[in-house]
Amino acid sequence: MDDRFSRGQLGFEQAYCCTSFSKSKKSELECGDKIVMPESALHALMARNIPHPYMFQIKPYYNPGHVSHCGISEFTADEGFIKVPDWMMENLNLQEGELVLVESALLPTGNFLKLQPHSTKFIQLLNPKAVLEKTLRRFSCLSTGDTIMVTHDNQKFYINVLETKPGPAICLIETDCEVDFAAPLDYKEPEKPEKVKENAPEKVEEEETEEQIKFRPFTGKGRRLDGESVDGKVANSKTQENNAPTTSGSSGGSGAVSASTTSVGGKKSGKLVFGSNGLERLSDDSRNDFKLQERKEQKSQAFTGKKHVLGSL
Repeated sequence: MDDRFSRGQLGFEQAYCCTSFSKSKKSELECGDKIVMPESALHALMARNIPHPYMFQIKPYYNPGHVSHCGISEFTADEGFIKVPDWMMENLNLQEGELVLVESALLPTGNFLKLQPHSTKFIQLLNPKAVLEKTLRRFSCLSTGDTIMVTHDNQKFYINVLETKPGPAICLIETDCEVDFAAPLDYKEPEKPEKVKENAPEKVEEEETEEQIKFRPFTGKGRRLDGESVDGKVANSKTQENNAPTTSGSSGGSGAVSASTTSVGGKKSGKLVFGSNGLERLSDDSRNDFKLQERKEQKSQAFTGKKHVLGSL
């Protein structure tokens, strides 16, 4: 590589053209963060006494936006080129053959990692924790903001790196790192059951009220033991009261006095005649009314039969 692309005196910093593993025969390195560098890079690292294991910071040369970190797999690439995983090229928004800047880095040992799967299918695996642990063994470091790829059973799962501690980039070699998961990007909370409407008890009370109105027990007409209705009894008493003759006196002396007595306490009204031969002195119409009233009273007498003792039958 031309010396004009080499920078720094103490650390290693070199510019290379990058190509993806999908364009080479190194597809087995796709799941991980390892890159392939030329042999000259190894000599430069050893000459500067860069400590092992080697870890690097990688970023676009002309448009240094997002920065990622990676480890080294081998030094077998062509001079002036490096090979990187496809997911890393996507994170850095790189095109095939684009120039990148590679710089040696010393990263702290990680103790915390927060990840977010893109799909709920990943957490629905039989043992997603074991799958993740197996994948992270292929990584030497991780950076906040990276999107790594996990392969399992011929499936690809993408996972965002939301947070790393104790720094924005950490080393994963020989460390016991706590891993936390955020809800997947496509996760949807289950719908809550609809609450019972507050007006429902009122409706129940209204229905009960309507039923009570519809059902009225003992609403029939009352009947006496002789079969006549109670209403008819009151009506007859009022009719008799209105039709009763008033007190009349003749010039001949003792006259017939007819008095109409109103019913008290619901008892039936009747006629009283004072004086001898009072019945004869009544007019024909009054006499007929009086006889008709007596017949009705005889008919309306309840429990008027003869009594018998069981032994005398």
